[in-house]
Amino acid sequence: MNKVDVLLGLQWGDEGKGKIVDVLTPNYDIIARFQGGPNAGHTLEFKGIKHVLNIIPSGIFHIDKQNIIGNGVLIEPLIFEREIKGLRQKGLTPTKNLFLSKKAHLIIPTHRMLDMANELSKGEQKIGSTLKGIGPTYTDKIARLGLRVGDVLSEDWLDKYNTLKKDHLRILNSFNCDFSSFEIDNLSFDKYEENWLQSIETLKEFTFIDSEYFLNEALKNGKKILAEGAQGSMLDIDFGSYPFVTSSNTITAGVCSGLGIAPSNIGRVFGLCKAYCTRVGSGPFPTELFDEVGDKLREVGREFGSTTGRPRRCGWIDIPALNYACMLNGVTDLAIMKVDVLNEFETIKMCEKYSIDGNQTIQIPYSLSENIKPILKEYKGWNSNLKGILSYNNLPEELKHYVESIEKITGVRVAIISTSPDREDTIFKEKI
Repeated sequence: MNKVDVLLGLQWGDEGKGKIVDVLTPNYDIIARFQGGPNAGHTLEFKGIKHVLNIIPSGIFHIDKQNIIGNGVLIEPLIFEREIKGLRQKGLTPTKNLFLSKKAHLIIPTHRMLDMANELSKGEQKIGSTLKGIGPTYTDKIARLGLRVGDVLSEDWLDKYNTLKKDHLRILNSFNCDFSSFEIDNLSFDKYEENWLQSIETLKEFTFIDSEYFLNEALKNGKKILAEGAQGSMLDIDFGSYPFVTSSNTITAGVCSGLGIAPSNIGRVFGLCKAYCTRVGSGPFPTELFDEVGDKLREVGREFGSTTGRPRRCGWIDIPALNYACMLNGVTDLAIMKVDVLNEFETIKMCEKYSIDGNQTIQIPYSLSENIKPILKEYKGWNSNLKGILSYNNLPEELKHYVESIEKITGVRVAIISTSPDREDTIFKEKI
């Protein structure tokens, strides 16, 4: 029986997962998202087209492949509807190859209001939420109050919705804020709710499935499945830089609970990292650069959030964090992304260790907010354009040295190198 391969991010998100899922999709029959929701922004570029996906798996442009939104994913129906409209405008018919787990939870409008209220109440301690309602929805899931995709088919659907909405409004009233002027995506709450309720009809156009049975049956029938993660390992609710994390398990273990896959059925794990590091929102970032080098990384790398448009914080690659993520995920294959962003740098630095209170370590401390000083090693830049290079052997020697250093330090083979956002600019160092 085949195993489920996994693709996920090893840093603080934005590693380029959408591109590599799109590139690898021809090797698989099914692409399945296992966690996160519209806080994700997976960008695909090919044939002059640029498309950002938030909820829908990144294999959707391959019309002969099935795409599954798993039970661990959160669906915001109005955002989902907008995504579907965008796909249809590009000539796709997503109802043919996109399936929704009945057990996936729904983000309702008051979840988004709660997200805004919670973030505002934190003041300077805010976590940098995308304000898509992710945290409150996962909270309701754990509290056994949530609404799921399958609920929209029940006769008492609106009663269930209004009961949860009433509970949220009670909580919102406790914030002692005037929410009458609050807007969601530039719409009044009432107008947003009206559009949201209408968007449920778009949701119903799709096939709802018991995804755990669907996927395990597919494995028995010899189908190849790729599980697609969102965010990054350093944002994992348990093992990330808590409390500045997302609300789900972003690591390989999340595949088991987010899709209903047994641990013994996990195969290869593709872990993605940028050739440098970025982070959006608040939270510790040991290698962050506050100078013109960081500004250059942001400018050249177009480091602005796919979902929020917020400028990303930039810094050098962090090997202790990368080693930690490889360990947690059982990474078998590394993919190094956006090496082209470093094309014009005379020197490139790599954080190989931390210094904490004068003691050197390669381990992540309990609190990343501790006084960490990154110990940096300098590498010579390659100072050349990588456009058109499709073979690893033809890459500049300095780049190969940088890649092989990461490979040696982490103990994980580098299988993929990305030299631009376009799907064609992908080099396979190892056979996939």
